[in-house]
Amino acid sequence: MAKQHSLTLFLPLLLFFLHCISFAQAQAQAPAPSGPTNITKVLEKAGQFTTLIKILKATQQDDRLNSQLNNSNQGLTVFAPTDNAFANLKSGTLNTLNSQQQLQLIQFHILPALYTLSQFQTASNPLSTQAGNSGDGQYPLNVTTSGNQVNITTGVVNATVANTIYSDSQLAVYQVDQVLLPLALFGSPAAPAPAPSKPEKSVRAADSPSGSSDPSVDSSGVMSLKNKPVAVITIIYAVMAAICLLI
Repeated sequence: MAKQHSLTLFLPLLLFFLHCISFAQAQAQAPAPSGPTNITKVLEKAGQFTTLIKILKATQQDDRLNSQLNNSNQGLTVFAPTDNAFANLKSGTLNTLNSQQQLQLIQFHILPALYTLSQFQTASNPLSTQAGNSGDGQYPLNVTTSGNQVNITTGVVNATVANTIYSDSQLAVYQVDQVLLPLALFGSPAAPAPAPSKPEKSVRAADSPSGSSDPSVDSSGVMSLKNKPVAVITIIYAVMAAICLLI
């Protein structure tokens, strides 16, 4: 009787234990839920994008991108320059930009639409970026393709898409070999056209107001005494002779 009572108590414990084991196994076999898309983690996993990540964080553009990706259905395309691309910039280039300009530089690398590599072949130039209107000539970004190669020009630099870092239904990140410098921040202003030189005015005898061809006549029509020393002396002698006759 005692044995039967012990068995009655043991069976519920055994069933509970087996249920816990089954639950634990089910939990272990279930795939871990994928977290929200994070542009910083994408770049960190790819490596060689330390400078880009720093600028994204400094301008808080990383938070804006993650918010757009996880709170809307709008696709995004990001051109990601490598650390070597930033190192190839002229020394002090980034330091000359204020915080707003650094934000515009990063936004110039972001297209507010998802582009696959094949879609670049039919894209209408200039492409619109988050930096500003491309139609006013300040932030033009033009893409051309040659076979599988995608080339980018900004009016300041020419770059090439070197690799696809990440791609899903909402985000595409492409590695580029140059920092994309927009005209609005790095374009050299056009030098003003030089004023036309005035031709030297040649004075001819026929241009004399008196109409005389005598170069001794000045613009007022009076004979220049400087060029006629003999005439001056003759006049002086004539005046002195007249005075002598009167005396």
